[in-house]
Amino acid sequence: MGDDSGRSSPSGPRSPSARPLVEPLPGEPAATATIDDERALFVADYHAGYEAGLRYERGVDVPSRAAARREHLLSLLERVRPDRLVVLGDLMHSIGDPGGAERGELEVLFESFSAELSVTVVKGNHDGRIETWLADGTDIDASVTVEPGAGVALGDVGVCHGHTWPAPAVLEREVVCLGHEHPCVRLEDEVGGSRVERAWLRGRLDPDPFRDRPEYEDVSWLEEATESPPRVVVVPAFNDLVGGTWINVTGQSFLSPFLPAGLAAGEAYLLDGTRLGPYESV
Repeated sequence: MGDDSGRSSPSGPRSPSARPLVEPLPGEPAATATIDDERALFVADYHAGYEAGLRYERGVDVPSRAAARREHLLSLLERVRPDRLVVLGDLMHSIGDPGGAERGELEVLFESFSAELSVTVVKGNHDGRIETWLADGTDIDASVTVEPGAGVALGDVGVCHGHTWPAPAVLEREVVCLGHEHPCVRLEDEVGGSRVERAWLRGRLDPDPFRDRPEYEDVSWLEEATESPPRVVVVPAFNDLVGGTWINVTGQSFLSPFLPAGLAAGEAYLLDGTRLGPYESV
């Protein structure tokens, strides 16, 4: 939608005739993406087993929402019918090997996927040794690929988790998508009430944090001022229990090593597409 409605695409402005490479699904913490000739669904920070983690780490007893998470994702897959599901890190919650409840949740999830679905999992800081067990002992028909947390180029889109510096190939794409931050905004009303909502964060990559790092010496746009830097899209957490970075609250620290310094003209959007404007002034 155009600016007159107060809504726009968090993947950034495009010409009227061009279809954005990454398009958030209205009302959902998920986006569709064009990867060569494939249609993909992007989600981040699923955090399977989060409730078990709360009991173990904090002594907080929260009923499992594993079934609701699974049905939510399956409903999006049914709605979008993608060729590929891309998970931008933190598919699971435990940092080491998953516990029984967590692994069981993921096994049931993957066994629910269509045999025609390809799955790409970018490792997050919570994903431990996920590549050693994901398909081990499970009846998974889907084709599963696990990529390192620094990310990978998928067509014209670079994907990474965001907890570490991205691979050079990620920065050479037209759009860079990441998770990890769980971006949220705190909204206040006229009588002093407040609420926290998940949000999209988008802008352009600022070259300054990347220029002095030797691994990026061959990334051409970092030195060519006339080149348009890639757009960046920070995807909200799929799991609505995990909290996150309040991007419009003074004193909040970003989690990614290249944010917020690597974000130019950053703007926030609610899940329904409402454009909030520059995130610092929301």
